Amino acid sequence: MDSTEGEEETGRSEPDETLDRPLPDRVRHRVIALAGDAFGALTLAELPLALRQYARFTPSRRVKFGGTAMATALEDDAVFRQRVAARLRAVEPELAEAVERGTPPPAADPADVAAAAFLLRPSGWAKLVAAASEEAQRAQSEQRERERERELARLREELDQARAGARAESERLRAELEAARKENDAVHRKLRSALADVRRGEAALRKLRAESEAARAEATAARAAAEGEARRLRARLNEAEAALESSRKAVREGRGIEDMRLRLLLDTVLDAAQGIRRELALPPTELKPAQTVEAIEPGGMSPQDIAHRALAEDDPALLDQLLALPQAHLVVDGYNVTKTGYPALPLERQRLRLMRGLAVLAAQTGAEMTCVFDGAELTAPVLLSPPRGVRVLFSKPRQTADELIRRLVRAEPPGRPVVVVSADREVADGVARAGARPVSATLLLRRLDRT
Repeated sequence: MDSTEGEEETGRSEPDETLDRPLPDRVRHRVIALAGDAFGALTLAELPLALRQYARFTPSRRVKFGGTAMATALEDDAVFRQRVAARLRAVEPELAEAVERGTPPPAADPADVAAAAFLLRPSGWAKLVAAASEEAQRAQSEQRERERERELARLREELDQARAGARAESERLRAELEAARKENDAVHRKLRSALADVRRGEAALRKLRAESEAARAEATAARAAAEGEARRLRARLNEAEAALESSRKAVREGRGIEDMRLRLLLDTVLDAAQGIRRELALPPTELKPAQTVEAIEPGGMSPQDIAHRALAEDDPALLDQLLALPQAHLVVDGYNVTKTGYPALPLERQRLRLMRGLAVLAAQTGAEMTCVFDGAELTAPVLLSPPRGVRVLFSKPRQTADELIRRLVRAEPPGRPVVVVSADREVADGVARAGARPVSATLLLRRLDRT
C-alpha cells in the first residue's frame, strides 16, 4: 500500500465529529496560512484540482487569492487535510503531539491550538477546537476591551486637553473682548472728537465760501474793467500798427528808387570793364609777383623726418608715430631686444614674452611686424606658434640675424616706411643707408611696457 492509500485509510478512520459553529476568523486564517505553507512540500499531483492553480504563488499571495478555496478543500478533502497535518507535525512537532494527546500547552496561542486540532482531528477534536476557539474569542475580546480602554483613555485625555484649550481660548477671547471694548470706547471718543472737528470745519467752510463769493464778485468787476481797458489798448495798438505799416510802405517805395539807380550805375561800370578787357585782349597768367624774386628755396622733408622731428629719440610716442605711417613695417632683432630687456629668462621664455608684446602692438597699430632671431647655431627647427599679426623668422645656418635683417630691408620697395629695432650700431647704420629708420631696443621695450 502506498502513502496516498495509507492517508486515505487514515482519513476514513478519523472520528466522526463535526463542528456546531463555523471556525472563528482568526482560527480560519491560521488554518489557511498553514495550508499555504504546506504547498511547498507537496507536488502538483498531491494537490486538489481546485488548488493546483495556486501552486506557483508565493505563500502570501496564495493566502490572499486562494484562501476560500483552501478552506473548502480542508473541510471536504480529508487526504489534503492530512497532508497539511503532516506538514504541521514536521514544522511544530511539540504542539502537534500535545494536541493529539488532548493536552495542549497552556502557554500556546489558542488560535494555533484550534488550527492544529482542526487539521490533526484527534479524538474529541471538535470540543478542543470549540474550547480553543472560545479561548481565542475570549482573548480577542479581552484584547478589544483593552484597546477600547486605551482608546477611551486617549479620548479622555484629548477631551481634557480640549477642555483646557477651550478654557485658555475662552480666557484669550475674554481678554480680546475686553481689549476690543476699550478700543471701541477709544474709537467712540475719537469719533466724537472727529465729529466736532467736522462741525468746526463745516463752519469754516461756510465762512470761506462767503469770502470766496465776495472775492469772485470783486474779480468779476475787476475782469470787466480789465477787459474794457484791454479793448481800449487794442484799438490804440491797431492804430499804431496801421501808422507803422504806412511808414514802412513809404520807406520801401523810397528805397526801391535808390536801389534801381545804384544797380543801373553798377551795370554801367561792369559793361565798361568788360569792354576794356576785350579791347586790351590780355592773356591769362599763373605767375605771381613773389615768384619773380630770386632766392634759395628749402629742401623737402621725408615722412620719417616729419614723424620724429618734434620727439626725443627715447620717447615711446616716437615709435607710435612711425608705425602710424601708411604701410609701415617693423623689423625687430629678437635676441638683441630680449637680452637687453630680460636677459635672466631662458631663451624660450624670452621669445614668448617678446612675441606676446608684439602681438598686442600689432593689434593696436595695424602695422606689419617681423621678428628675426639668430638661427646660425641651431641643429633643428624651433617649434613655436607665432601669434596673429607677427611674422617670426630664424636666420639660416652660417647666417646671422643681422644679415637677415639687411636682406629684409633691401627687399622693401623704395619709399615704404621701414622701422628696424636693434641696439647694434653696425645694424642701425647699415639699415639707415638702405633707407630704413633705426630705433633702439630700449625704445621698443618702453613702448611694450605701456601695452
